[in-house]
Amino acid sequence: MDKGTGLLRPVILFFALVLFSEGRVVKVPVGPLVHVEGQAVSIRCNVSNYEGPREQDFDWSILQAGGTVLNLISTLGGFIMDSSVRDRVNSGDISYEKLTDNSVELRFKKVRATDSGVYRCGTPSTDSVISGNYHADVELKVIGDSLKVSPAIPKSAVSEGEPLELQCNATRGFTEHTFLSVSWSLRRGDTGPLEDILTFGPDDKISVGSNYTQRYTDGGLRLDLRGGGFYGLVLKRTKPSDQGQYVCAAQEWVRQGEEGRRWRKILEKSEDMGKVVVTPTDLQFKVTLTASVNPQASNDPAELLCQVLDLLHLQDGRLAVTWSYSTITPGDVSQKKIAIASLNEEGALIPGSEYKPRLDSGDIAVSRRESNVFVLRLLQTRDADMGSYSCAVNAWMPTRQAGWEKAKEVQSTPVSVQWTPQIPVLRVVAHRVREASTGGSTFEMTCQVTGQNLRNPGYTVLIRFEETLGGKSRKVLSLSQDSVLQSEEWSEPSRVDSVVLEKTGQLEYRFRLYGVQVTDRGFYYCDVTAWTRDQKQEWIKSVSAESNKIEIAFVHTGPVFNISIHSEANNVLPGDTVQMKCIISILNASPNTGDVAFDVRWFQDSGWAVDNGGVSLVSMDHWGVVKKSSNHSSLERTDRHTFVLSLHKTQDRDAGEYHCRATPWLLSPATGAWSRGEELTSTSTFLSVQMQLWESLKMPVGYGVFAAVIAGVLSVLLGLLVAHCCFSRNPMHTPRPRNKLMDLEMD
Repeated sequence: MDKGTGLLRPVILFFALVLFSEGRVVKVPVGPLVHVEGQAVSIRCNVSNYEGPREQDFDWSILQAGGTVLNLISTLGGFIMDSSVRDRVNSGDISYEKLTDNSVELRFKKVRATDSGVYRCGTPSTDSVISGNYHADVELKVIGDSLKVSPAIPKSAVSEGEPLELQCNATRGFTEHTFLSVSWSLRRGDTGPLEDILTFGPDDKISVGSNYTQRYTDGGLRLDLRGGGFYGLVLKRTKPSDQGQYVCAAQEWVRQGEEGRRWRKILEKSEDMGKVVVTPTDLQFKVTLTASVNPQASNDPAELLCQVLDLLHLQDGRLAVTWSYSTITPGDVSQKKIAIASLNEEGALIPGSEYKPRLDSGDIAVSRRESNVFVLRLLQTRDADMGSYSCAVNAWMPTRQAGWEKAKEVQSTPVSVQWTPQIPVLRVVAHRVREASTGGSTFEMTCQVTGQNLRNPGYTVLIRFEETLGGKSRKVLSLSQDSVLQSEEWSEPSRVDSVVLEKTGQLEYRFRLYGVQVTDRGFYYCDVTAWTRDQKQEWIKSVSAESNKIEIAFVHTGPVFNISIHSEANNVLPGDTVQMKCIISILNASPNTGDVAFDVRWFQDSGWAVDNGGVSLVSMDHWGVVKKSSNHSSLERTDRHTFVLSLHKTQDRDAGEYHCRATPWLLSPATGAWSRGEELTSTSTFLSVQMQLWESLKMPVGYGVFAAVIAGVLSVLLGLLVAHCCFSRNPMHTPRPRNKLMDLEMD
């Protein structure tokens, strides 16, 4: 064998393994599948990793002893089934159901013991290459119904505290792979639901019902397993709640799926054990509920007393209480109880989820005044507290394991807590005190507050402004209930002291605006909120109201301004300096020098910043202070109304649209105060920065040359490497030993 053949075999073997590992896969459930005679049975089969049409066909057969195959049923036409199953297939006792294009289910309406055997699911080939598996086998075991349950209760009437034994005999014929479990349950009343007590099995494990977990932990439930199919459950100390109809059930199980880790129940039989009557002991106490403090209005305190009377035979027992609330509903409408809080047998407070914040804050208190008196106190009632209150007292008895178990519960008669609610009312009226008739004058208004059904209120007053009636409001100034003045959305730092809000009377507030400007025209009103204090003397919001709106609407008689833009060049090269002028003109008046000034800002409207109103480049306020965000831009005032933007060493990112905005400021001869006019916006001018041809191409060309050189070097190195490997290993190119005779002839 030469070296070439030796290297070829592993390669062929590798491709063969890859090919076969991706072949057709037919799957059925992991067996054995154990079912009881007479039950409905279904066996699923699916195929994957196949070629050919999406929809696949299936056929089912039975493997008999000796290797004989008995045809059962198929999705293919022309399939010849065995005569022994033809009647069952025709009657529908045996059928199939196509679930998807690549899965099918074999079904038995009522499986028979003779149906036990190995079932094969096969799929005809639609693949170009035969690979994988084309059938899968699973064993079906059909067992007889041999499970029997015989329950008994030796003593069906017991006194409270006595033990109760529940006996259940469960037998069956032994079958491999099946397991048994026994469970006990209780039905209270004639039509109540079954409540799980305890289940033993199917793997010798014990599961306890949720209402019996603590009782089992304390030793109040005990299993009696004597063997021979005898299963017993002992309730050591019976309670009145143990009275009812008992049921014993036996279940047969098999392990299936996930390598036998899942349990599947194949059979269950239950029998009524009979009714058990529990005679209560003389623990016959009474519970009364009274309202010792009855509120007459909201915020008044309320107190309820829950008293235990005629208590006998408690001995070492303890009392616990649960307080509940429900809304008052008319007629026979059922009431939903909400737990307020409980004091358990250990004396610990357990708050209800809805009342926990009020219990934590001390607004509600639950206590025990005497050994038999429990108290619920609401320190400050709310309208939502009106309703029906009740208490439930539980008697707890000690267990042998130093625990506690509930022996008896007595509910009180509900008590109604109700009063006539007083709805808080707030009214606010605004009055104009001083009219702002011209720019620079003073505006003044007052807000008069009137409140009803408010206990010791405090008020917060917020001045709001609307540019148009019903438009978006803006907060100007606020005064808290503790007389703290707060500037809200008054956004002009130079005019912080121009707005004042003060309390001028017990229920009167005055707002003053100095140096009224054109931009201050609009509607002003008071937004007032009344606050009351809780038991911790903290403010609680009660009610809010808004006043009528007062308008500032003086006529602007000052000059009218116009703004325009001029650019020296709109098409420049990189590195050039370009200048653009923002020119402001006065149309109908010529005020004296020094009577008018301007705030000017330049903006660049680049493509990514259009939605944001452009990028601010540089600005100059009416005092002449310049602020800029770009190092290669500058702004200067060349005359009274001309502001020049200079862009130094322009670059491609400077291309785009430019515009300027100006805000005029006028000096009032009467007051000597500056007033701001409306902002002006110019049209836009476009600046184009041309890129030289070589500057735009040198970087892509450089990258291309560099990439070509690297690719050429790698190609040469790869060719040398391949040549070296091939010539060193190919025997055809191995130098042959020279013949001595040939050497002599050459000499």
